[in-house]
Amino acid sequence: MANGDLNNTQKQILRASYGSIIGNGILSAAKLVVGAISGSFAVISDGIDSASDVAISAVIAVTAKIMEKRPNTRYAYGYAKAESIATKILSMAIFFAGGQMLFSAVERLFSSEPREMPGMIAIYVTVASIVCKLLLSLYQTSVGRKTGSSMLIANGINMRNDVIISLSVLAGLFFSFVLKMPVFDAITALLVSCFIIRSAIRIFMDSNVELMDGVKDTSVYQKIFDAINSVDGVSNPHRVRSRSIGGKYMITLDVEADGDITLSQAHALANKVEENIRSSIPEVYDIVVHLEPHGTCPEDVYGVKEDGCAPDSAIDRK
Repeated sequence: MANGDLNNTQKQILRASYGSIIGNGILSAAKLVVGAISGSFAVISDGIDSASDVAISAVIAVTAKIMEKRPNTRYAYGYAKAESIATKILSMAIFFAGGQMLFSAVERLFSSEPREMPGMIAIYVTVASIVCKLLLSLYQTSVGRKTGSSMLIANGINMRNDVIISLSVLAGLFFSFVLKMPVFDAITALLVSCFIIRSAIRIFMDSNVELMDGVKDTSVYQKIFDAINSVDGVSNPHRVRSRSIGGKYMITLDVEADGDITLSQAHALANKVEENIRSSIPEVYDIVVHLEPHGTCPEDVYGVKEDGCAPDSAIDRK
């Protein structure tokens, strides 16, 4: 992957992070103040969730700066996997915020203290929050998909969840006013906290794939095989391995060719295989192609194969 493309990716991630910090910072302050004034615990809980989004975006911004570092003898593949570690941290931060809200909501729900009706201003700030969060979610997800950033995609999902959370808060406020039952405010906060915890667990589990050197979209292997099979002079692709580094694919593979060709011809074949794969899969970090003579395919102990002399069990270890 070209260094210019990498720097451009980091710049886009940073811009998206700064936009999220500013937007969520304003929303969080507004909801916390209005929640305290109106007496709505659900709005305060929503404000705490927005405050956690500020922290999350700050982590993303710091991670983007770390990813700018060039490879060295300790980290020969660079620092792109810092993104996976950051995604883990984000999931734990979201889980912690949800857990805190859950305990507070349960405590408030079973409290013997008299409950007051929230003020109407709580509805206004919640509606504004829904609109702003939706725009932030669309922006984060769009940039995340464009750059292949799992951090931004996770943050976009988190903000999409925030829209659902704010809708729940709005529904709770509506029923509180219509039915004159302020207990709905605490029930809404309880449901919101459970939703946040569920989202955190899902992001945590999803980030395991990259840390375990896997791929989320296993159809990438068929694209690799199709690209290899379109090259005349090579056959039997095997020990194909693909893993993610900062949203890009690191691909390593073996193919067979005529053992009597020259080194220059073998090099040209390897280059053609690489060019075809890059044409089929734009999100490539690097490709390593190993050529070997026909009939010398070793027994596969890892990787994926299409056909050939490797045992069928290797196919299952995608």
